[in-house]
Amino acid sequence: MIAFRCNGMARSVAVALFFCCFDIGTAPAQQLDAASVIRQIDAAVKTRYESIAGFTVTEHYAVYRGKDESRPMAEMTVKTTYRKDSGKSYDIVAESGPAVIRKFGFGPLLANEKSINQPGNVAQSWFTSANYEMTLKPGGIQRLDGRDCFVLAIKPRRKAPNLIEGTLWVDARDHSIVQIAGTPSRSPSVWAGTTHMMRRYANVDGFAMATHARAESNSFLFGRTIVTIDYQDYHLQLRAAR
Repeated sequence: MIAFRCNGMARSVAVALFFCCFDIGTAPAQQLDAASVIRQIDAAVKTRYESIAGFTVTEHYAVYRGKDESRPMAEMTVKTTYRKDSGKSYDIVAESGPAVIRKFGFGPLLANEKSINQPGNVAQSWFTSANYEMTLKPGGIQRLDGRDCFVLAIKPRRKAPNLIEGTLWVDARDHSIVQIAGTPSRSPSVWAGTTHMMRRYANVDGFAMATHARAESNSFLFGRTIVTIDYQDYHLQLRAAR
């Protein structure tokens, strides 16, 4: 009986010492892990940019007003072409709905995308540590769209309509973007209310490419407005390996 108690006490002491040692090492390990994740996110974004010389994709835009999300009040389908040395260009394939929505809704969207994808501007909107303060959220790996993800809180280092304050999900295996969600750090218009947006990505030929986006805004002047974008039929042109 004495031997049993001694053995039990020894095990208890060993367990206590194990957890003490574990607690001492936890904080530095988490910090190192977070820094490593952020570095690899930066590397994944850079590799994507350097590897893709161009692509084409079909984008479908839809605008909904009020509570009805079953029938869009305006739609537009465009063929988008991206070239690394010149940015994005658009060919409108089809459109429907009020002309005023197409002109003042879709028009600025395409103009903004064209502007931020100019060769001299594109790096300013990347989801990297140069543009964002990134903090690895507690809770470990989360499952999203069938992929194990690290989840990070992101805060822009400057205010701009195309920089998002919110949450970033990246693939735990290759650190490519899986999803972003949040609000613009600066409203694009004094007439616009708070806009909540989300963009989802999928792996296309080894690189993160947008597949679906949704933005919802509420304002006194315009009420509830939802814009969705669906991306289909990607064709990537990759740079030849050196």
